[in-house]
Amino acid sequence: MADHEHDVLVIGSGAAGLSLALHLAERGRIAVLSKGPIHAGSTYHAQGGISAVLDETRDSIESHIRDTLEAGAGLCDERAVRFTVEHGREAIEWLLNLGVPFTRDEDSDQLHLTREGGHSHRRVAHSADATGRAIECTLVENARSHDSIDLYENHLAVDLVSSRKLGQAGPNRCLGAYVLDLEQQRVEVFRARFVVLATGGASKAYLYTSNPDGTTGDGIAMGWRAGCRVANMEFMQFHPTCLYHPKAKSFLISEAVRGEGGRLLLPDGTPFMHRFDPRGELAPRDIVARAIDHEMKRLGAEYVYLDISHKPADFITSHFPTIYRRCLELGYDMTREPLPVVPAAHYTCGGVMTDLAAHTDVDGLYAVGEVAHTGLHGANRMASNSLLECIVFARAAAGDIAQRLESGAGSIDCSIPPWDEQQVTDSDEMVVVSHNWQELRRFMWDYVGIVRTDKRLQRAMNRIQLLLREIDEYYSNFRITSDLIELRNLAKVAELIIRSAMSRKESRGLHYTLDYPERNPELDGVNTELAPPLYGD
Repeated sequence: MADHEHDVLVIGSGAAGLSLALHLAERGRIAVLSKGPIHAGSTYHAQGGISAVLDETRDSIESHIRDTLEAGAGLCDERAVRFTVEHGREAIEWLLNLGVPFTRDEDSDQLHLTREGGHSHRRVAHSADATGRAIECTLVENARSHDSIDLYENHLAVDLVSSRKLGQAGPNRCLGAYVLDLEQQRVEVFRARFVVLATGGASKAYLYTSNPDGTTGDGIAMGWRAGCRVANMEFMQFHPTCLYHPKAKSFLISEAVRGEGGRLLLPDGTPFMHRFDPRGELAPRDIVARAIDHEMKRLGAEYVYLDISHKPADFITSHFPTIYRRCLELGYDMTREPLPVVPAAHYTCGGVMTDLAAHTDVDGLYAVGEVAHTGLHGANRMASNSLLECIVFARAAAGDIAQRLESGAGSIDCSIPPWDEQQVTDSDEMVVVSHNWQELRRFMWDYVGIVRTDKRLQRAMNRIQLLLREIDEYYSNFRITSDLIELRNLAKVAELIIRSAMSRKESRGLHYTLDYPERNPELDGVNTELAPPLYGD
């Protein structure tokens, strides 16, 4: 079995993981794991952009902070919000220096800024309608130019290895991870002085999602099993507008389409958002998603329409070239007709709890990006704050790790035993995995989706407890596969989502329940924290 040793192990190859690796490239040996091809994560698929205050004559730091706090519905940590927003310009300048091709205004050559839901000003820098792809490709290109960064594609982390897991006395410390090489089908040991979770979110827990297949909550589940607290898992963001088409799978119609004048219409062509919020189509995503869900259920409709065809055709094709081409391939010309859209699970606002340097509860373990709960998003993430969070907290974590590397901290003075498969066999019933996978995503959509009730949540809890027992038994007896690893992680994260939702007896932000339809002012600032059984021992 291969045994790898690095100064820093980064689990995840999106904007957060690669940014952190690049900041540390001159400080040590860095391993970056990608569970699939290097571009398979959520960053590559992000369309909208990255928010930052770049023109303080028309915008301000305080305005961006206010907008974020308002979207977060009383649960943002204002320190985290201010820290993130104040480092926005620095993040954009760093990306520009790396070569990210942001769209510029034709007249002034300044960065073209768009406006999205929840923002009071134009402050979203973008690369046409494929910002994530531009950022991801630039980061990968830069990472490949450094001999000190080792990129491991098709390597899926199975579990973290901690001192507690090895039975060592003293404070719990992360020592590395067991990793499944998907090409060789063997489990390898990766030892590292510091480990960073940058695995993204868990939207694949739902039947309909805008995310790629890999968003199975791996880092949240691994962090939980290692001894990390999680917070605010009930706040799952549903993007209001995914294209409704059997072949589109999870194709997102960017928030920027509404930001540039797109209107939401009922099947008969009637606008409806003004009845739900005075901001109309520019209301925060939770309000827009609930409005669409309400109208679909009221009418028994399978979708609503998003229409920007009233804008000039050249405006649409220049601002949204990727969306325009993909829709045209599927038979829709958005310059001439409205697009059928439905809400879909999009972003995990909760996650592994961290401080402003991305420390978790386990020494030597950091979390950055969507896997983390920094306090920035609160009860609802404002559009385009996520890529900003990735870049800002990756830099903060890298600075902390660099100091600790220089001081000699984090040395590993023990070996990690090889992965033990002596007591397991190959499964002859893989249908168990596929069936449980489908059942999990279906009941999460039906019972723990956009609108919840106590009864629905209890039904979901009954089912997830049965599934967890089946999965644990299966995991103990059969040789692991990528599907089994992801199912195990996703089931644990689903349980955390359900537990968190059951404990919040109010409606706030992305958590809306018919049994408690009003916001409870007594819960302002009260996050939902869950601690694993061994936490604090």
